[in-house]
Amino acid sequence: MKVRADILRTYQTLHTWTGITTSLLLFIGFFAGALVMFAPEIDRWATSPEKHMPAIAAERYDELLQKVLQAYPKVADSVTLHFDKSLSPVSWYEQGNGRGLALDEVKWHGTLNSDGELVTQLVPVNTLSAMLDMLHRTAGIIGEIDHHQAGIFVLGIAAFAYFIALVSGVIFLLPTLVKRFQALRRDGERKRFWLDGHNLLGIASLPFHIVIAMTITVFAYHDVFYGGLSQFYGDKPLFPGTEPSKIERKLADLPKVSELVAKVEAHAPGYAVSYIRYANLTKPAASASVGVVNEDQLMRGALNDYVFINPYTFEIASSSAAHPEQNIWAKIVSTFFSLHFGSYGGDLVRWAYFLMGLAGAGLFYSGNILWLEKRRNKGVQQSRSYKVMGALTVGVSLGALMGIAAVFASNKWLTLTPVNINHAYLFVYYISFFSVVISAFVYGPARTAIYGLKLLTLLCVIVPVTSFIAAVIPGTELWAPNSLESVLVEVVSLLFGLMFWLFSNHVARRAMENEPGSIWYLKEPAITSGIVFSTQR
Repeated sequence: MKVRADILRTYQTLHTWTGITTSLLLFIGFFAGALVMFAPEIDRWATSPEKHMPAIAAERYDELLQKVLQAYPKVADSVTLHFDKSLSPVSWYEQGNGRGLALDEVKWHGTLNSDGELVTQLVPVNTLSAMLDMLHRTAGIIGEIDHHQAGIFVLGIAAFAYFIALVSGVIFLLPTLVKRFQALRRDGERKRFWLDGHNLLGIASLPFHIVIAMTITVFAYHDVFYGGLSQFYGDKPLFPGTEPSKIERKLADLPKVSELVAKVEAHAPGYAVSYIRYANLTKPAASASVGVVNEDQLMRGALNDYVFINPYTFEIASSSAAHPEQNIWAKIVSTFFSLHFGSYGGDLVRWAYFLMGLAGAGLFYSGNILWLEKRRNKGVQQSRSYKVMGALTVGVSLGALMGIAAVFASNKWLTLTPVNINHAYLFVYYISFFSVVISAFVYGPARTAIYGLKLLTLLCVIVPVTSFIAAVIPGTELWAPNSLESVLVEVVSLLFGLMFWLFSNHVARRAMENEPGSIWYLKEPAITSGIVFSTQR
């Protein structure tokens, strides 16, 4: 396919600048997002097994709920029954409500023992996966705009630019699309390898990236979109709700849990109930939010669909689960959410999204390296923009990896201290992140990358080593994995450690072989980055 040269240059320029201005934010979002695909498993790994209460048989949930409501009357305002055997059968918040990243939440966990007695314990909520999700949605940008995290809006703009970069990149590659897709040249100039690798990653995962770019933009600015639609709907609500009830409710009239489960499963055939969250049980506004799972369907939530139902009358207020009466708009919205969350197809799709998330981070990093390789001058003298972008590329990407790895490595050890572990997570992440960024500017990208990757390897190895210590030295109050999912968290950490060690050795070899002037060159006597912060030219 032939395209005029001036048009190609225009799209190449558009692709370059939209990519280079957003890539580092997207790197953090994609890497954290890949980990969030396994958020429940990460939270279970990060929390001592003793904090979870034993599961009970399905027919005992009525007895459990009644005993909880008798012992803790305030629970009628909000209580959740969990049918996932890896979670405590019942829980409710003593402090907080489980929405977003809250650092001081405390939660009651409960179950029934073999004698039918209610057993409860109060446990601070571990927000490790919520912190990762915050990084995924905001790239770690601090601050709020109108009670929303500022980073969400920034990442929304970055996602729009990222969409433009995708489209312009495809148009630019059109004349040589097939040839570029099949090429990965390791000989010749180094920038050829980065160019081929960047093209290969981008073309192979193009549908995934288009979906993610569009959904991030909509998630960030959905309130603005809904406001725009009001021009068509006028005073009519976009999502019509049911009339509020005025009937006073009594717990004595509450139907059995098993009846509610049967009603929901009849409404959404093929789904299994994962939890029931009761609210306002003694008020006219009594409701139940029911999480339902069907891995053969496109689910609206990251882990499940939702059915909102009156727990007394079983009248269904709304439902995102696939059912015969579901309208086309609800199906479109569910599809949109599901394609972003990867909430379909079970573990196979979750692992695929995990790998594509990592590949996406690699795509953005390779784009920056390609930009640097193209703008490196012959000789020692380099432009300030080249040096600054080199330091930012290594500092931000390696800093984010270091911060996340440091949080995982310190997790179990922090539980031995009196500190609030959720506050400690943020402190550990940001101190690690900014230390690496500063190092990249002061000591240069090559030195920071070599020693940073070795430290990163050590942090990854500490994760399984901590569990080994817990297993061989009882009484430390540390804990070893007690499920296959928790073991896999540590296996993946070990694999990351091996990969970072290999990267470190590669960068070290390259530093010895590179030409003077490259950000990867280390034979100069000075150990600084060479960036001079001066207004004089």
